[in-house]
Amino acid sequence: MMGRTYQIEDVGNWLRSLPHKHKIVIAGNHDWLFERSRFDAVNALGRGIIYLENSSVTVEGLKFYGSPVTPWFNDWAFNIRGSTAIRPFWDAIPSDTDVLITHGPPIGVLDQVSSLGNTEHLGCGELLMAILRIRPKIHVFGHIHGGYGRHETKFGTVCYNASMSDESYKLVHKPWVVDL
Repeated sequence: MMGRTYQIEDVGNWLRSLPHKHKIVIAGNHDWLFERSRFDAVNALGRGIIYLENSSVTVEGLKFYGSPVTPWFNDWAFNIRGSTAIRPFWDAIPSDTDVLITHGPPIGVLDQVSSLGNTEHLGCGELLMAILRIRPKIHVFGHIHGGYGRHETKFGTVCYNASMSDESYKLVHKPWVVDL
């Protein structure tokens, strides 16, 4: 909930218990330890887990890029104020990215608090522009819990809001399983 060392250790233990060969993660707006001391946070996460922070990794021929940054929202971790300040983060995404992992969604894509679509869009317009430029095969994000779902864009990127919890932090959604 607040990215404390013991919480990150718990997540690392859980991830290592899963049968998947590769585990690639990013931090989010609650992950204060990652923002304050990346070294300590990655150590708490433990071995065998790939942590991306505005960086990429190629795994089995697929290029993954991950970023924890989101537009400013109540002074949480990895918040960036204003489109001019956030744009360089999205401009840094390599054009050959296959799978984009960000904490927050692009504007207009699974970015409303209510799945009924009756709230304002909370995604990032600059991120949408980067996705239009890069056109990754898959974009995975969360942050807006009520936006859980799958959406295929008209330009071919399949987007997943993978938030497993609702706005009250209750686990209510199943994880997405995607074969690449």
